[in-house]
Amino acid sequence: MTDKYLVEPDIGFLNEVVGLGGDTLKKCYQCATCSVACPISPDNKPFPRKEMIAAGWGLKDRLVSNADVWLCHNCGDCTTMCPRDAKPGDVMAAIRAYAITEYAQPKSIARAVNDPKKLPILLAIPALIFIVVGLITGLLDFTPGGGEIVHGKFFSTWLVDLVMIPASIWMVAIFALGLKRFIGDIHQNALATGKTDKEKIEPAEFIKALVRVIPRILKHSKFSECGENEERATSHMMVLFGFIGLFIVTGIFFVVLYIFGIHGPYSQLNPVKWLANIAGVSLVIGSALMIKNRLAKTDQVSTYKDWSLIGLALALGLTGMLTEMTRLGGAAGLSYTIYFIHLIFVFALFAYLPFSKLAHLVYRTVAMAYAEYSGRKF
Repeated sequence: MTDKYLVEPDIGFLNEVVGLGGDTLKKCYQCATCSVACPISPDNKPFPRKEMIAAGWGLKDRLVSNADVWLCHNCGDCTTMCPRDAKPGDVMAAIRAYAITEYAQPKSIARAVNDPKKLPILLAIPALIFIVVGLITGLLDFTPGGGEIVHGKFFSTWLVDLVMIPASIWMVAIFALGLKRFIGDIHQNALATGKTDKEKIEPAEFIKALVRVIPRILKHSKFSECGENEERATSHMMVLFGFIGLFIVTGIFFVVLYIFGIHGPYSQLNPVKWLANIAGVSLVIGSALMIKNRLAKTDQVSTYKDWSLIGLALALGLTGMLTEMTRLGGAAGLSYTIYFIHLIFVFALFAYLPFSKLAHLVYRTVAMAYAEYSGRKF
């Protein structure tokens, strides 16, 4: 006998999905072409057809806690083959955007991060924090003097870390709270829909599953299966490895400074500097390619979430590289100014990351690990 399900549409959720780029949703007439085209669609529960049904009915509980929507990496094949131009890939992206806001707290910051009108305020906050904290502590010097350009004389490394470390802790805490709910929700969803028979998540096995999916993420193996958006693999890998490289460099220099007491600027012949420069160039070129690809895809939905992420990545790479280039060129005033702007963008990356599209890196990784753990076949 067929199971009964009381449909309780969430009109507010439906309207938000439409506003986030899923405005073609109602064109879907359930032909299932998208499930045939999708390389991650299992035989027994067609994806993304069932998600399109749930989205059309405004079934928020069936979607926000659904790990499957995170397994989609928007290859675009389903959208290209859709006979009604319902753009399932864009609808899935809109659902993911909604889910990020749903799991990030506080909601007021999540709304501000995704509102273009609030961007000046969000960037002004770190600028004021740096100036106020710097003046109070005396760690900000507007007259660093002549001679060798040393950014630490203008902006003490103590001041930078006094602001950045709390921002990093804030980011980790927001993600921890969101992931606790997220993992619990996707597990309950999996139990309710028969995707798993495990009553509780076994932490050790889940971690093993996470370790197994990391190489898949680093290799971007799923992008190679794309037909429509295959070229995105190069730009995404450049940005991803650019961020990873810069994270490694930051960690090394942090240890060198606070444990070994060796202050910068460091020699350009230093291998860690080589890594920093290569990662910076990779970030700039990768984000520029992302912009080029998005502009070329006139039929693909691009929202403020998309452009703000790419813009931040490009801004981080450009200001970081220009800070170094102007220092080497002896343009002190310009170098210090660009360095200040660079620090504002770095703060924005840490403090606002759990609320931005970049949070998909965390949620998708966890969803892929859960799929691996639960035995969900691609």
